[in-house]
Amino acid sequence: MMVHHLKSLDNLFVVVKEYEDYQFKATKEEVLLDWQELATKLPWTNALEVWKLNNSIRKKKGRRKRPNPTKSDQCENVSAKCPDTVPSDPEELLENCETLEVTENQADVSPNLENDSEEDKPSEPQDQDSELMPLKFRVTCSRAGDKHCFTSNDAARDFGGAVQEFFQWKADMTKFDVEVLLNIHNNEVVVGIALTVESLHRRNITHFGPTTLRSTLAYGMLRLCKPQVSDVIVDPMCGTGAIPLEGAMEWQNSFFIAGDNNGTAVSRSVNNIKHILKKTQDGGSPSGLPLDIVQWDLCNLPMRSSSVDIIITDMPFGKRVGSRKKNWELYPLCLREMARVCKPGTGKAALLTQDKKCFTKALLQMGGLWKKLHTVWVNVGGLHAGVFVLKRTNVIFGISSGDKTEPHTATEAQKENLGDASLSV
Repeated sequence: MMVHHLKSLDNLFVVVKEYEDYQFKATKEEVLLDWQELATKLPWTNALEVWKLNNSIRKKKGRRKRPNPTKSDQCENVSAKCPDTVPSDPEELLENCETLEVTENQADVSPNLENDSEEDKPSEPQDQDSELMPLKFRVTCSRAGDKHCFTSNDAARDFGGAVQEFFQWKADMTKFDVEVLLNIHNNEVVVGIALTVESLHRRNITHFGPTTLRSTLAYGMLRLCKPQVSDVIVDPMCGTGAIPLEGAMEWQNSFFIAGDNNGTAVSRSVNNIKHILKKTQDGGSPSGLPLDIVQWDLCNLPMRSSSVDIIITDMPFGKRVGSRKKNWELYPLCLREMARVCKPGTGKAALLTQDKKCFTKALLQMGGLWKKLHTVWVNVGGLHAGVFVLKRTNVIFGISSGDKTEPHTATEAQKENLGDASLSV
């Protein structure tokens, strides 16, 4: 399916039922009974048909290893397997799709439902007459809101038990075939069935750092700036290179320059680039990416003034990297240096940070060098962060007392780093 190739989505699922204003009961006992009734009322048929179609397409693309469950998955998921046996041949399944029937108060899952967990089966080829495999499932709950009388674990356990009783499936936490999703946000409830085995953001990065940005979020930040042909795009705090890598692969008519002051981060970026180059070459694609990686000082970039079209970067939040105290000094310095190298009037920036107070204060100190266009709020590892989209104004750099008017050239240390750490691909 083409939806699996979308670049800005982490996971795909088909909606079974959505409730915009679900009325939760006052006590946990009443909620438990409510979950049991809900499982029998949901229109499962169409969603399971889509799940089966998705499985048959994915199997044709070969086996993929299922990622090990995280600790949070283990505490917030209920899963099960079906005592009914199923054929391992997908063609036989498709011939028997009509056997999935849901009546008004009862669902009957035919023995011809297919097992999707080929990645969990032994690697040896299986004969069509081999022992039939059971169907398995789990429920994953994601909950947000402080007015619930239950936890995510409670919801997953109770709703999972109801689904288990309804379909007569049994539990398996790790080698499940069907993953039922229960998403709760305040009074909004969405029940769905997952179509992806692992997150779609796991596509470019093989060498991770402490705060590696998801490729899906990097792609979204790039799209906010609408790169054009021949644009020079810079990530001055590239970390492991998620943003320039995503950009160089999707916008090959622009040129990307990325750097970091940390040598280890630069090495990881170089290794990630080499991995992508090897993968593209093995796939028969032309070698090379419009991308340079270099180690540098963020506050003294070895670049000419007004030479950059777009700046996109993931700024330190002050939690895992740096500190909030250091951000008060770092943010004004880096915003001013970004303004120096960015083209007045046309230059743009998309800057991700969770330290919103510090960033806003630093922006006010820029003397009109930057204009904030809008902010896109995102969830980064459970943190409420913002992508601040800025435009470089026509204000001339150097008129403020805090601006440095002399031309910036590479220091001796940076020149050595350019020779040692630069990778032109």
